[in-house]
Amino acid sequence: MSNSLPGIGAELARLKETSRERTLTLPRGIDFTSNDYLGFSRHPALREAAVAAVQEQGFVGAGGSRLLRGHHDAHEQLERFSAAFFRVEKALYMGGGFVANYTLFTTLAGRHDAVIFDERIHASVKEGIHASAAERYRVRHNDIEDFASAIRRARAQGARRIFVAVESVYSMDGDLAPLAELSELAHQNDAMLVVDEAHATGVFGATGRGLGEGLEQAHWISLHTCGKALGVFGALICAPAEIIDYLINKARPFIYSTAPPPHLAAAVERALRLVDEEPWRRQRALELARFAHEKLTPDAPFAGSQIIPMILGAEQHALNVANHLQQAGFDVRAVRPPTVPEGTSRLRISIHADHSEDEINALAATLDKARAAA
Repeated sequence: MSNSLPGIGAELARLKETSRERTLTLPRGIDFTSNDYLGFSRHPALREAAVAAVQEQGFVGAGGSRLLRGHHDAHEQLERFSAAFFRVEKALYMGGGFVANYTLFTTLAGRHDAVIFDERIHASVKEGIHASAAERYRVRHNDIEDFASAIRRARAQGARRIFVAVESVYSMDGDLAPLAELSELAHQNDAMLVVDEAHATGVFGATGRGLGEGLEQAHWISLHTCGKALGVFGALICAPAEIIDYLINKARPFIYSTAPPPHLAAAVERALRLVDEEPWRRQRALELARFAHEKLTPDAPFAGSQIIPMILGAEQHALNVANHLQQAGFDVRAVRPPTVPEGTSRLRISIHADHSEDEINALAATLDKARAAA
């Protein structure tokens, strides 16, 4: 009798044959692939905050769900501080962006509701939408008129509540959502705008609060992940107090999950404070992003963020170019379908505040050789 499940081996073989097999690879070389945009994951202040929390509170793990003794002082302090930091009524700390997005849509969007979402939105949002009972409307990327048309169709079909779901900075293309127009559209149509700020938190906004900073957010739910620019772990859902209280009572992924370790909550709070203390980091990251665009992808329009996509087309070609760069000491990874559309396999180059112009110039020179050799 086989020790595996029928079809598993065949599917793995198919993935390998079509250049879509995934394997785990340890970090090596200069980091041009992670989401550590501000260099916070290695910042001594965050290490000190985590160590101090363990020593002072004595907990390595939370010990249970937030409702069953897993709620600690560090969680409460982080949520109170985060609400003030992001200028919202209340915040809820969860164990990651994926579970937070999934929680939002499976808990809030019901049978008589509608979710209108950008076609390029993150997989975590799509999974949450598909697991909900709401009607779904997929719209063209960043197309305000298509969003408006979908809202009209949803209203005509009797939608009780409408949620409009977008990313502020899109993770695979690096371009920005037209949040001001989307916010006005949602307000005019009595809809709730759900904004995933994962790749904007700490980097965008006048003070690093995200791309939505400065916009009226009374009808918003925003999500700020803590494992990207903030350098730690988890995610913060920011919303009106009534919505957060409802999630605490009704959200199954929150109710039935062990809480994030309290020392990580302490480190997240320290990271948020560091956003204010070291504003030069976000300024440097975006300055280097423009410099990198001119060196790496001068023929493509600048998307406006620290994420620079280089679309190469075929999966194997993208893998070959990435492998050449890795062998030369640059940690750049290929991104392939189904993460991106067919025919758009790419290198997703991530620019960090602690990169140097010399490193970017060296990457550009090596990239030219890699593309010629691949």
